[in-house]
Amino acid sequence: MKFFLENLNRLRNYIQRINFDFITGKDSLDEIYGDSKPFLFRKSGQIFLLITAVIIGVLGAYGAIFFRYIYKLSYHLFFSTDSYETAILYQIPWWIRLIVPVIGGLLIGLIITRIAPEVKGSGVPEVMEAFATKGGIIRFRVFIAKAITSAITLGSGGSAGREGPIVHIGAAIGSAIGQLLKVNTRQLRTFLACGAAAGISATFNAPIAGAIFAIEIIVADLRVVNMPPIIISSVVATVVSRYYLGDYPAFIVPSYDMLDARELLLYAGLGIVAGLVSVAFIRLFLNTRKYFESSKLPLWLKPALGGLGVGLIGIFLPQVFGVGYETINDAIWNNLELKILLILLIAKMIATSFTLGSGGSGGVFGPSLYFGALLGASWGIIANMLFPEWTASPGAYALVGMGAMLSGITHMPITAILMIFEFTNNYLIIPPLMIASIISVLLSNQIAKKSIESAVLESKGINIHDKREVNLLRTILVSGVMEKDPSLIARNAPFSEVITSLLSGKNHFAIVVDERNSYVGSVELNDIRNLLIDMESSSSTLIASDVANTHIPFVLPDDNLDLIMHIFGRVEKDHIAVCNNSQEKKVIGYVSKSAVINAYNKRIFQEDLTGGFSSLLDSTEDSRSIEVLGGMHLCEIETPLSWVGKSIKEIDIRNKYQLEILVVHHPESQLKEKGSRPGEFPSPDLILEPGDKLLVLGKPETIEKIKRV
Repeated sequence: MKFFLENLNRLRNYIQRINFDFITGKDSLDEIYGDSKPFLFRKSGQIFLLITAVIIGVLGAYGAIFFRYIYKLSYHLFFSTDSYETAILYQIPWWIRLIVPVIGGLLIGLIITRIAPEVKGSGVPEVMEAFATKGGIIRFRVFIAKAITSAITLGSGGSAGREGPIVHIGAAIGSAIGQLLKVNTRQLRTFLACGAAAGISATFNAPIAGAIFAIEIIVADLRVVNMPPIIISSVVATVVSRYYLGDYPAFIVPSYDMLDARELLLYAGLGIVAGLVSVAFIRLFLNTRKYFESSKLPLWLKPALGGLGVGLIGIFLPQVFGVGYETINDAIWNNLELKILLILLIAKMIATSFTLGSGGSGGVFGPSLYFGALLGASWGIIANMLFPEWTASPGAYALVGMGAMLSGITHMPITAILMIFEFTNNYLIIPPLMIASIISVLLSNQIAKKSIESAVLESKGINIHDKREVNLLRTILVSGVMEKDPSLIARNAPFSEVITSLLSGKNHFAIVVDERNSYVGSVELNDIRNLLIDMESSSSTLIASDVANTHIPFVLPDDNLDLIMHIFGRVEKDHIAVCNNSQEKKVIGYVSKSAVINAYNKRIFQEDLTGGFSSLLDSTEDSRSIEVLGGMHLCEIETPLSWVGKSIKEIDIRNKYQLEILVVHHPESQLKEKGSRPGEFPSPDLILEPGDKLLVLGKPETIEKIKRV
């Protein structure tokens, strides 16, 4: 105890600009979990991981099978048929093809607004977010809500894939099992990835691609330590899926032969075209999504509007409905003309953007394969026309195009290459597939910079690839800096009252509102200086609404300060009104330019201070631990699940564990939800949240015990 206290005092002097009050006490590490630790976990971590991975693989496969069942049921209820054949779709009356996607959109909107807003969209970005910023935690009700919304989306004709929802469902199952077993954050993330791998494997009957997908995209770490449980879940899910659905690949493909080495040049050209088309789709989707998110329509109505767009296309081209595997098979087997291929390619890109951009629930995996099959088949037909003697069938180019488009849109070339290989079981397709996929992803990355999943997360202020926030202002919300006592003036108030309010206010700024306290405009003293010269005539004829600047926008509490600074620069004003929402526009405060600058300066100081610790740890090896001051260690650890939701005072970390928390680093999801700081010095009342990382000081053996929990 004396040794610990002496070194703690030395550290206090070492960083004397930080006012820490270090207190130490007895060690009682067992109280972290107590008797709640699972038996197998106490006995053997590896055995526990592998056995749990088997369970997740089984349940993940059942989740995928369950989703396929309710998707088919939904399709039957909406269209009164079980067939996905194009000829059958054309027999459905046109008005049904128009109205059914709208009805589906209305149902989805109700679920999003009333039950689980996180179920909208692809599913893969949400899983990536949960893994990177939420400690692997996904609410269990997402499993049911995601399955239902995605089944409604696809069953009612929405243009999307079933793979994204199945990944989300599998990840939710893995996360739920981890939470039930009270594992630590590292293991919870592993279980989430196991569930995602199980979903992909069960869907495509492709265990290798399923495992690599989880490792490449979800975990984003190819170290061997992450692989065994994920591979186990993937294999088990495939076995279960084959037992119920048969040992059939997702697509029946023709045999592939490369007739001439010169074809590699044509495949390279296909890679270039696929990269450009990938960028076009990413931008189309993001712009459509941005339009719907900025629209003032009620949230529950937006998916219905997207469904209307899909329905209008479906009147003429019902092949865009749903997943589209029938059309993919037609392209692979060369059953479509060049003109039809190109028309369907464009129509499917637009329909998918409508469905997912408006809030529908479905994946981009399937549409990416759809785009690639049609693009590749088109390229193959042209190649056959120009070089009939030494080119393979268009179906071969369709297969390579599927991998190239999947790589370009999702930026996961390894998964794409292995998936197409598992479809064909033919090594000869590997060279052209690798060439086209790598060229596509390189070109897409060069132009678009982000994969479609990363771009979606970045639009929410989440960058899972950067350890440090690039733009500090994006981490601070208006709610954290706004003043809550605005000077309000009624729109019909006389000019003299406006002058009195401006002169008596501390900022010479007032907000003009209507009778419902809704925003009309704002006015600053500088705006009316010319009117003050002729005060007598002005006061008798003007009212507040006449002098209010109605062109200055208002902001919302959840807006970040990066947006606010752009507005300040555009309008050249010092104050902006804050309203409760975009519909009611009730004024609740204002934000000043000086407050934004002060908040930024404070954040810079905090980042420099905590960044020093981070840089110190980054310079060490993978353990992210460094010895300081006579045997004491600085180390970054994950927050144990038993600490989540409790205050530092309640946990009594100092007295119970002889640890001092120097900095708490919050995941980016909390910055958006709460306006909290990315890294802060802990107060006794600070509540620890899922995904928090703790920079701790203590004895290495104590730190290692907690890291193993």
